[in-house]
Amino acid sequence: EVQLQASGGGLVQAGGSLRLSCAASGFTFDDYAIGWFRQASGKEREGVSCTNSRGSTYYADSVKGRFTISRDNSKKTVYLQMNSLKSEDTSVYYCNANPPWKKWGQGTLVTVSS
Repeated sequence: EVQLQASGGGLVQAGGSLRLSCAASGFTFDDYAIGWFRQASGKEREGVSCTNSRGSTYYADSVKGRFTISRDNSKKTVYLQMNSLKSEDTSVYYCNANPPWKKWGQGTLVTVSS
C-alpha cells in the first residue's frame, strides 16, 4: 500500500522553528518528486515546496528563505525545516507526490501563535 505520512507538527511561537518529516512506503521512492502542501482553515490547499530525487528544489514565494526541503532516499523520508515561522504559516501540512496523487494522507497541524 502506498503511504506518505507527515509528522512533526505542533504549536510554536512566531519566529520559532519546526521540522516536519514525511515517511514514504509502498512505492519506488527514488522515482518520484515529493512535495509539501498546506491548507489553512477555509482556504484552498497550496504547494509549499518540493524536491526530486536529484535534489532539485522548489519553494513558494511565501516561504523562500525560511523553509528548507531535503530528502534522504535511503530512509525514504522528506523533511521540511521551517524557520522564522509566521502566524500565516498556520495550516495542516501534507506531503504527497508532485504532481500529487489523488489520495492524501492525514497531514500534520502546525499552529504558529503570534
